[in-house]
Amino acid sequence: MEFLKQPTRNLFFTGKGGVGKTTTATSTAIALADRGLKVLLVSTDPASNLDEVLGTPLSREGTEIPSVPGLIAMNIDPVEAAAAYRERVVGPYRESLPAEAITSIEEQLSGACTVEIAAFDEFAKLLGGPDDGGRFDHIVFDTAPTGHTLRLLELPAAWSDFIAESVGGTSCLGPLSGLGAQKEMYANTRAALADKTLTTIVVVSRPDESSLAEAARASGELAEIGITNQVLLLNGIFIAQDMSDPLAAALTDRCRVALDSIPAVLAGLPRTEMPLAQEAMLGIDSLRRFLGGESSTAALVSTASSTVSVETRYPSLDDLTTEIAATGKGVVMTLGKGGVGKTSLAAAIALRLVR
Repeated sequence: MEFLKQPTRNLFFTGKGGVGKTTTATSTAIALADRGLKVLLVSTDPASNLDEVLGTPLSREGTEIPSVPGLIAMNIDPVEAAAAYRERVVGPYRESLPAEAITSIEEQLSGACTVEIAAFDEFAKLLGGPDDGGRFDHIVFDTAPTGHTLRLLELPAAWSDFIAESVGGTSCLGPLSGLGAQKEMYANTRAALADKTLTTIVVVSRPDESSLAEAARASGELAEIGITNQVLLLNGIFIAQDMSDPLAAALTDRCRVALDSIPAVLAGLPRTEMPLAQEAMLGIDSLRRFLGGESSTAALVSTASSTVSVETRYPSLDDLTTEIAATGKGVVMTLGKGGVGKTSLAAAIALRLVR
């Protein structure tokens, strides 16, 4: 990866769900720690699977990874962060204010806004707080899918302006009169994100039109708020060794077509390409092989085989939707990991149900 030759202190990995943000962010953190550097790996994804990938239970406090000296990993849990944030705001007033006033403040701090700002507060401390992660050489952020991340990175400017324009009362941040420290921290965070010598945004995408379109949108929106030091990481490049295999040929063609029509906003970014991996990226050894290219295979589709037999209840999607329609009114939910096709499947089911 070119951006690892002279990496900035802060590295953010963003992109559509399922493009490989956790894999690439974690591999990067391991590679930096293997150089003898002190690295903090942070997941800001509410649905983080960083624990599973590293094979180590994590918390919001930071956990040393035994097999990677110098690497500490943590999950920013929004619910836990909100509980801690509420107590930090309310605690100092419990003995001095009447119960009605405390209740009023707690009500102000009970909504989704507080959950959002509490998670952001944890993130901002690492970039712009008094103890801004200075004991680490690098901080690697494995972020939530694009929409969440754009909101997270836009918050420093939004909340800085809000605090500057508000003079009193109570908000979902807490009593406005006591937000001077947050104002400075958010301003520092805003400056750090825009500083090309401190922060790099790694826009991760699969070589397909949908992923590239979302990556282009994210890149453009981040540039609009002054976060311009970006690189493009294309993950899962597939070139068939045997074009007589129809599936391998189709995957290769799809990849080529997508890259030939890459959005202009991405075409101008420094680019790193990672080949499609042949194994699940779970565990330190697999992650080290991934970054070294040892887990890739151009003949993956042609050589893969399976002896697993799976019982299929519904031979086709039409069979599934026919049964759903026969039940009358109800709710259909599509669940699964990022990138597995939940949105596509939900849309396909909805279209069939209205026919």
